[in-house]
Amino acid sequence: MKIQKKLTGCSRLMLLCLSLELLLEAGAGNIHYSVPEETDKGSFVGNIAKDLGLQPQELADRGVRIVSRGRMPLFALNPRSGSLITARRIDREELCAQSMPCLVSFNILVEDKMKLFPVEVEIIDINDNTPQFQLEELEFQMNEITTPGTRISLPFGQDLDVGMNSLQSYQLSSNPHFSLDVQQGADGPQHPEMVLQSPLDREEEAVHHLILTASDGGEPVRSGTLRIYIQVVDANDNPPAFTQAQYHINVPENVPLGTQLLMVNATDPDEGANGEVTYSFHNVDHRVAQIFHLDSYTGEISNKEPLDFEEYKMYSMEVQAQDGAGLMAKAKVLIKVLDVNDNTPEVTITSVTTAVPENFPPGTIIALISVHDQDSGDNGCTTCFIPGNLPFKLEKLVDNYYRLVTERTLDRELISGYNITITAIDQGTPALSTETHISLLVTDINDNSPVFHQDSYSAYIPENNPRGASIFSVRAHDLDSNENAQITYSLIEDTIQGAPLSAYLSINSDTGVLYALRSFDYEQFRNLQLKVMARDSGDPPLSSNVSLSLFVLDQNDNPPEILYPALPTDDSTGVELAPRSAEPGYLVTKVVAVDRDSGQNAWLSYRLLKASEPGLFSVGLHTGEVRTARALLDRDALKQSLVVAVQDHGQPPLSATVTLTVAVADRIPDILADLGSLEPSAKPNDSDLTLYLVVAVAAAARWHMSSACWCLTGMQSSHFVGVDGVRAFLQTYSHEVSLTADSRKSHLIFPQPNYADTLISQESCEKKDFLSAPQSLLEDKKEPFSQVNFSSQSADITGVSCGACTEEYIYLSNL
Repeated sequence: MKIQKKLTGCSRLMLLCLSLELLLEAGAGNIHYSVPEETDKGSFVGNIAKDLGLQPQELADRGVRIVSRGRMPLFALNPRSGSLITARRIDREELCAQSMPCLVSFNILVEDKMKLFPVEVEIIDINDNTPQFQLEELEFQMNEITTPGTRISLPFGQDLDVGMNSLQSYQLSSNPHFSLDVQQGADGPQHPEMVLQSPLDREEEAVHHLILTASDGGEPVRSGTLRIYIQVVDANDNPPAFTQAQYHINVPENVPLGTQLLMVNATDPDEGANGEVTYSFHNVDHRVAQIFHLDSYTGEISNKEPLDFEEYKMYSMEVQAQDGAGLMAKAKVLIKVLDVNDNTPEVTITSVTTAVPENFPPGTIIALISVHDQDSGDNGCTTCFIPGNLPFKLEKLVDNYYRLVTERTLDRELISGYNITITAIDQGTPALSTETHISLLVTDINDNSPVFHQDSYSAYIPENNPRGASIFSVRAHDLDSNENAQITYSLIEDTIQGAPLSAYLSINSDTGVLYALRSFDYEQFRNLQLKVMARDSGDPPLSSNVSLSLFVLDQNDNPPEILYPALPTDDSTGVELAPRSAEPGYLVTKVVAVDRDSGQNAWLSYRLLKASEPGLFSVGLHTGEVRTARALLDRDALKQSLVVAVQDHGQPPLSATVTLTVAVADRIPDILADLGSLEPSAKPNDSDLTLYLVVAVAAAARWHMSSACWCLTGMQSSHFVGVDGVRAFLQTYSHEVSLTADSRKSHLIFPQPNYADTLISQESCEKKDFLSAPQSLLEDKKEPFSQVNFSSQSADITGVSCGACTEEYIYLSNL
């Protein structure tokens, strides 16, 4: 039940609104009122609220007001009563002169609907004017021989009122010679004529005194009088005669003052004074007498004041010619004023909107405009237009009203404001025009997303950067304005190596400056891919993303790392073998190093930093190859010590060094002979190279050179001496021996051909049991030797074959 009642109430409200709209539409015709002239200010004229279908309090709410042009407002609206009242005392004669009916037209504007309602108010005449003659006295002469029945035109009276309140009748005072005859003129006014009833006799009565009375039909009756003096003269039998009964001329309204417009001419055949003709205006409006001048002797008519087509379009006057004896003749003069385009169109902005949002639809009303031209014909026919390059158009309404509307949706980002020039032009020659201007501001809406200056960004940051350092900045712009263009920046969350992006980087939300939250390591990761979002402050906010590639630049923070010869973990020193017969350039060994940096920071160069025998060895600058610089001499010591430095090209450069020991000998027995002079170690477990090392070297040399198997048994370890801190690689074209000291194990390597630049991994080798191999395999010279076990009192020599490698190893282990 409650829902039903609510719907019923809504239906009633909709019905009321519909009825009100229909009433407004129905009232779109003219509204007519009438009011007597000379009523007091504030007098009631009509209930305009009722006739518009509105309540009195709605007049102000809906912006109802009077729209009129030109004159001072005659009427006003009473917002409390909803009535149309007089704004001042109204004089009908001042407004309309003799025109009937006297109508005052204006429009009522309902501003919220932009609708106009024409209103006409008729001003009712009251009898507030007395009939008057232009002259208080009239004197003229009549010949005594004037025949009865002669008519003499008398001045007609003027009453500014109209209708029954205007002049209605004339009366002539009683006289035996004259009577009054009133003729109804073709142009409306009555023309009083005095008719001679009986002959005149100058000798009997030389002057006749008469009174002409003009009365109106008002209540009470008002009247005015004219005194007439008639002087009887001697006979003059020829009156003046005009050459034309009617004179007509067309005169432009802008004719200069004092211009001779036309000349009337009358002749009299009499002689003397009876033939002398003078001219005068007869029965003319007082306004005509003010504007025109008639020369009484020449009959020339000229203008004393400017002519105005908008005031009078036609001037009608009567010219009287009188001779010296008093005979008269009359002619009618018509002066037609031609309109000249001397009035520019008047443009009035009735209502205007100064600001409009950019998303308003086409057809939005911007202003209500009226155009008026006081000229007539083509000179008063106006057209109104605006420049064609604007997104607006003018729509013609009633009564020379126009409304300015949008023709398409506006875009503030293209044009934020318009200065609209409205031009009204008439069709006169030359045409006159008027311009008025309307300033319109286009207000912003959030219809543009932020746009970054680049489609993507790349930034570079050196590794080991300080925390909190500014590393890059991005910028975006928004074509909107105010808060719609205020941009904040943020990073789109992501993970880097399992950690959130926010742990590495941050961005200033106002400036777009990117900061590093930690120090980056080129060797850890070399680039980061992230996205930056720019968001405006509009409602709703708009945003856009851009990709940023952050590249970490390498710095020289890693020294070279020597891979070969590898430094033993037990503080031993490598030993390389060089035969005394080696020629200059003989490859002794090769130092291999790497650098974890990149670019020029990882470019390595090698140099010989120190040598026990300067000039004997050289090191390749870029290869690290250790070669003999000259032939070896007998005087050269068996043991040569070299210090090789490896340096990168960073700034500043970093370096590493390695110490090499080179044993000089042509044959293994030479090494043994040189070593025989050394004292043996007193401790069997000492770090000196003992019997086992030498036996291994000798055995390896014997196997590789004669391709035969032999065993050393029963040899005492005291027959050999050790070499402290030595690990040697003997590189020749046919074999290589590696000796180690200060350890429990030594190596003997048999390479196939010499590969100086190849590093072989020990893990790829297989270990085989030499004792289980068949004897035929040991005696076959073509089959590579796989494994040899040497047993003695304190040593075991084990051989390992590297089937996939180019080297064979023999391990000597202390038992």
